[in-house]
Parts: sequence; C-alpha cells; structure tokens
Amino acid sequence: MLKKCLIANRGEIAVRIMRACRELGIATVAVYSDVDARAKHVQMADMAVRIGEAAPSASYLQVERIIGAAQQTGADCVHPGYGFLSENAAFAQAVINAGLIWVGPPPSAIKAMGVKTEARSLMESAGVPLVPGFQSAEADDAEFVRQAGRIGYPVMVKAAGGGGGKGIRIVRVESDVIPALESARREAQKAFNDPRVFLERYIERGRHIEVQVLADSFGNTVHLFERECSAQRRHQKVIEESPSPLLTDQQRASIGKAGVEAARAVGYVNAGTVEFIATPAGEFFFLEMNTRLQVEHPVTELVTGLDLVQLQLRVASGEALPFTQQDIQQRGHAIECRVYAEDPSSGFLPATGAVLRFIPPDGPGVRVDSGIQTGDNVTIHYDPMVAKVITYAATRADALDRMRGALSRTVVQGVTTNIPFLLTLLSHPVTVAGELDTTFIDTHLSELIPPAPEVDDAALIALALSESIGQPALVANLAFGAPLPESDPYNPWARADGFRLASRG
Repeated sequence: MLKKCLIANRGEIAVRIMRACRELGIATVAVYSDVDARAKHVQMADMAVRIGEAAPSASYLQVERIIGAAQQTGADCVHPGYGFLSENAAFAQAVINAGLIWVGPPPSAIKAMGVKTEARSLMESAGVPLVPGFQSAEADDAEFVRQAGRIGYPVMVKAAGGGGGKGIRIVRVESDVIPALESARREAQKAFNDPRVFLERYIERGRHIEVQVLADSFGNTVHLFERECSAQRRHQKVIEESPSPLLTDQQRASIGKAGVEAARAVGYVNAGTVEFIATPAGEFFFLEMNTRLQVEHPVTELVTGLDLVQLQLRVASGEALPFTQQDIQQRGHAIECRVYAEDPSSGFLPATGAVLRFIPPDGPGVRVDSGIQTGDNVTIHYDPMVAKVITYAATRADALDRMRGALSRTVVQGVTTNIPFLLTLLSHPVTVAGELDTTFIDTHLSELIPPAPEVDDAALIALALSESIGQPALVANLAFGAPLPESDPYNPWARADGFRLASRG
C-alpha cells in the first residue's frame, strides 16, 4: 500500500481524497496558494507546501513546483483530483518520470481521450455507438456546410480539444454554419489553444448519461452503473443522480457494456467516466471520456456501497480489483446537488466574499462534501462551489424529499447561493417525473429563478464589519440573531479572561 500521497488540488476534492487516505493509513500532503494558506484542506493534511500565488497559473498549474513538493515531503504518489492538471497527460508523465506513482490512468489513455476527434475514431473502431458527425483537419468551410446538410439539422459545432461547455455552437439552418464555425474556433483557440472543431448531430431533448468505469493493471475492467446528469445550465451540470430514471434494465446493461468497451479500447487503468447522450427513447451515443474522478462520484458510491477514491489508491498501489462485474449491485437512489456561491437572479454571477456562517445539513441519508468552513472566503480565483449535498434513499421520490429537506437546512451566510434555485428546480413537475433533458433549465430559466430575497440592515452591517474586525463568526451570529456555541473562540460570553458586561448605571 502507498505510504504518503500528495494531493495536487484544493477545496472539497482535496478534503475528500484526504479522508480516503486516512482510512487506508496513508499520510497526506497538501499544496496551497497564498489565498489558501488557512484553507480546510491545508488544515486537514499531515503536511502542507506553498506552491505560489493565488492565480492557478502561478500555483495549482505549476507542474515543477507540485512535483518538487512531493519529492521534498517524501510522498510516493500524486492524486490529481479533478480539474487543474487532472487530465493533463504531460503532468501525469512528469509524475511518473520523477519516480512517483500517478493515481490515475496511463498518460497514453489521457492523451487518446483528450482530443474528441481522436476519441471518436477510437470508439468507432471499438464498436461503441457514435453520434453521426463529421471531422477533418483538411476540409474547408464549404465542406463543413455540405456535411452539415448530410448529417441533418440541427447540428452541433464542437471544439476538438475542449470541454466544460466551451467551443460549442448549435446550428439549425445552413446560413448559420460558417458563423458558428468561426465563433467556435475563436473560443476554442482562446480556451484550449486548439482551434479545431468538428460536427455532430444535435440530439433534441437529449439526456446526458455517464457510465462509471474502473480497471486494474491486470486486465480487469468493470462498470459501476450509470449516473444521469441531464440537469444542466449552459452545458454545466447542476444535479446528478443514480440510477437514471430514463433507462430500462436492458438499456442499463447495454450502456454499461459500452462503457467497459470504451475503457478497454484505450488500455484504461483506474477510475474514469464514459459519457453518452441518449435520446428520449433510450438510444445512446458516445460523447467523450473523462479520464479522472468526477465531481458527481458520490452518487455512485452511495448506490454501490463502494469507495471510489480508496479503490483508486488500491489500483495505483498495484492491487487487483477485489470484485467482478457480477459482484456489483445498484441499490436505492442517490441525488447530488452542487451548492455554489452565485446569484441566479444576476445571471448566476459568482458571489465572492467571506462565508460568515456555514452549517451543512445532517441526518440519515445525507452526505455533504465541502472544502469550505465558516470564516473562509470565496474568491475570484477558483470555482465558487460551497458544497456538494448528496442524499440517498430506497426510492427516487424519497431521495428527492430528503434533498429538499437537506437544502432547506443548509445555512450559508455572507454570500448569495443557488440554494433557492435548486429548491425550485427540485420541486418542478418535470424534475419530479424524471423527465429533465439537457436543455430544460436553459429554456425554462425564468420560471426557475425565485425573486431575490430582501436583505435587512443587520445582514448588510455584518458584511461590512466582518472585514474590519476580523471576527466573521461573531458578526454573523449577532447580525442574524443566532447564538454562538460556547466552543466558538469569538463568543465573549464563554471567555474566562476577565470579560464582563459593562454597567449602564
């Protein structure tokens, strides 16, 4: 088993990996930027190393500094989490070249799946269903227009080397093809330094379904069933669940098999996710493969009873998978909601500032993964996620009820969050019926955003004072009328240093 793991990440995923390491007896090393010096993942780690300034380009994307931190602290492996360098084949190879163990797939698999056009070619050879499309490095715009007509409108222009919803344009008429090509190329060049694009048929009312796969270095590859991630805003996932309410048992078996075939086609090892787009009838086509741990992996853990991060670490240490496909069962229903510091009423702009008070929900069937704690700051430099709230129950209806209750009990003071938006979405008849498609949120946004709440004077005073007196917990609790626990270091009524109430006599 591995002895010491450096986590090349921050926030909730770094905390999640550290918890898995602790359970396996693996020591942990955190890396941090200047603004993360007091962050939760730094406090939780056994060791921590500063790697640069706040901007990711000066810290969490600094390959040499991260590898140097691993060598300096005696770490024997590096876990990349998700985001940042997690799907960077050059980083994975640099880790291996430094004599460290990479907790992830081979660099060759990352590279093969990193360019969507190359991934499509591999999947076609492996017999994995593909969305009808067109790709060519030599074709001119006129040929793209001709091929769009052959595929049939609507078509999607997609960046070849991209992800995260960037470099995507939907075209419904021929006259819009060339402007869409030009626009997508500009965005792709800016985001990925790669202007290549390709065409795919756009699936109307498509459902986004992904298959969790896991493989060891002994040739054993299994799937851990599917997750549905159709609740999206601008191609970004909002709610994820397992199992998918769309699939029949037969369709579930077929899509799981396709996910395994996709992983085997690239010699995959460790945990990964194969993403598909499904029609309302359940016909599915390959989209892409994420060669890392997914944000939404907790829903799979809850319905299978397996710890994906621990399994990642065991596979990386050279162990074989301790089960076969027949041993894995899907029980109950799990749902995950991403709680962000953002303002839905202002176009979902990030809401930066101090988190004056954060109280996550608890109770049976409720799990919270978070890297935020009271007093932390949401900054402009990183993703504004506050927490992932995950609920589990025997049925989908019960899991939805449990999620609505959990979100209603979640306390985040100091920054605006998307919780009211999530509660509205969770109660919508289309969500309750399990009929969400990838366009639903964008096309029904006006009815999903509740009116902005009125903020009273006490809350505004709390926000102003928190910066000046350096006691955000005290200010928040006094302003919002909630008592401070006796253990809170800012509670003057619990102090034994001579503090007393002043007399008014």
